[in-house]
Amino acid sequence: MTIAYWCILVAGFGVPFLFTIYAKASPDFDNAAPRTYLASLEGAKLRAYWSVQNLYETFPLFTAAVIIAHLQEVNQSTLNMIAIAFVVLRILYGVLYVVNQSTLRSLVWIGSMACIISLFVLSA
Repeated sequence: MTIAYWCILVAGFGVPFLFTIYAKASPDFDNAAPRTYLASLEGAKLRAYWSVQNLYETFPLFTAAVIIAHLQEVNQSTLNMIAIAFVVLRILYGVLYVVNQSTLRSLVWIGSMACIISLFVLSA
């Protein structure tokens, strides 16, 4: 597997796992009713949960872009670097969401979307 393929795993499982663990880290968390608990969140924990939801919205496009770039034989080192940049930006996005830095968070989001768009453009 290429680094870019590993980035799909990290972006789809690793990144949301980190922020979900943070959101659910509480003695009040009830695994029998996790959605009820998540609906009661406020502040940084709620923003961590929102960052996970946003990642789930962008993840399918990232996955498609990586696979299409592989199929179109985009230069592997370029593909790997863009995929790594996407993962790093998504982690930074989550951190900025948690600490409530909305303007900077939006700029980082744009950067992560630029990674996806660049993979599609390179695949053309």
